[in-house]
Amino acid sequence: MPEIGAGKLKLAFGYTEPQSRHDLHDVATTAKKDGAGWVLEGRKGVVLHGDVADQIVVTARIGGVRRDKSGIGVFLVPANARGVTRRGYPTTDGLRGAEITLDRVSLPAEALLGDAGNGLALVDRVVDETIAALAGEAVGAMDALHKLTLDYLRTRKQFGRPIGSFQSLQHRAAEMMVSLEEARSMAMLAAMLARESDATERRRQMSAVKVQIGRSGKFLGQSAIQLHGGIAMTKEYLGGHYFKRLTTIDTMFGDSDHHVTQLMAMGGLNQAA
Repeated sequence: MPEIGAGKLKLAFGYTEPQSRHDLHDVATTAKKDGAGWVLEGRKGVVLHGDVADQIVVTARIGGVRRDKSGIGVFLVPANARGVTRRGYPTTDGLRGAEITLDRVSLPAEALLGDAGNGLALVDRVVDETIAALAGEAVGAMDALHKLTLDYLRTRKQFGRPIGSFQSLQHRAAEMMVSLEEARSMAMLAAMLARESDATERRRQMSAVKVQIGRSGKFLGQSAIQLHGGIAMTKEYLGGHYFKRLTTIDTMFGDSDHHVTQLMAMGGLNQAA
């Protein structure tokens, strides 16, 4: 941990696979016992900063079949280990992703994090806490995008006056503010519930957070692009970059449509009550 805090050790999280979509338990990568250690084989996709990480935390199946929620282990894999292949590329929001192949990667016993076969609970908790962090980042991006748009409405002139004086554009700006405040409230909820001990209730609330953050981000981004007109389509303008980041945040750990489905499967947001 001190090395991570000092920036001397960079970690990445490999949890998605080509077939898994947003299901954290869909793990085809295998981990088989080899004496006291383990041998990992499989693939991980869209690993954020996976091409520059020193070590990669990966999920691998110790037992059961591909979509079982039990039998999943979490392993710490050195990026320079024999059998690890990485292919890096830029992502839509300007960060880096990587496709990672594990070809009979040998690891010592201590590479296993937590309990063997019960790693999904650890992954769920980490993902829920990360969703709370991403919600805060998304609200910051939405707030900046909203302010950027308001400033443009005040300064851009058409027909001899600022376009912000037109009532229809004022209505859209007000709707953007409402959507922003809805997202802000859900980000606060996420921050409060990130440490909730009831895993089912925590996941229910985080799904609700993802739904609202995704929908608000999409509405604010699309509205900002429309109100800015042609300038918003240029790479030189900041607005488009905010929207790209918001779009990426929506897809991380399941987009809004996925989490609506999750909420339906759990009986709705207020099932616990």
